[in-house]
Amino acid sequence: MLNWKEKIPAERRRELLQRWRRLLRPAWLGTVRTTHPISDGWGFDRGTPVDRYYIEHFLDEHRSDIHGCVLEVKDNDYTNRFGVGVERSEVLDINAHNPRATIIGDLAADNALPPNTFDCFILTQTLQFIYDTRAVLAQAHRCLRPGGVLLVTVPALSKLDRRLTDYWRFTPASCALLFGEVFGADNVNIESFGNVLTAVSFLLGMAKQELVQRELDEVDKFFPVIIGVRAVKR
Repeated sequence: MLNWKEKIPAERRRELLQRWRRLLRPAWLGTVRTTHPISDGWGFDRGTPVDRYYIEHFLDEHRSDIHGCVLEVKDNDYTNRFGVGVERSEVLDINAHNPRATIIGDLAADNALPPNTFDCFILTQTLQFIYDTRAVLAQAHRCLRPGGVLLVTVPALSKLDRRLTDYWRFTPASCALLFGEVFGADNVNIESFGNVLTAVSFLLGMAKQELVQRELDEVDKFFPVIIGVRAVKR
């Protein structure tokens, strides 16, 4: 006889477990008075983290840029999900033991990537872990073909990662200057995502499922959670 785990698909089991955790420890905004987060894992154990909602929204907006030869870091999940007309998918990682990596290298090192190769480089939630941000942007610019697009997301706020060394948080102004120095100001577009409610929710570890659509989609430039950058190599 099949047990309940075999009867219920894995994805459905995960959703039920996340819902149970939300019910077991509900987040009542306005009455939350605690020095500990509801979730220490950005909300992954409760559903979809708030920042992932914004990251995926940003990539969905720019689907048409994700085509041809596409580079992504650690895995190619976003390439597969949002790409349109992808002809070749490459994965960069500094970890040689990553079975999904097709290119092993340090993104901040000179000549880590082949020049004039990629039509799109998806670089999400990575720059905060690399001290030499300018070196990374120089490599990203170098590896793109003329007309190629760099799609970047960075945190404006977030808890620190317990496993990795976490160096930076960004603002729209710092992104405009950093990316403008490399790609030229006219070739860089900056978007902010979030508001005070979603910022508080994200820091507490709430999931997007605990907010309503209008709360998630409200944008307050003074309380960004995620910043999206689209930079084009001319």
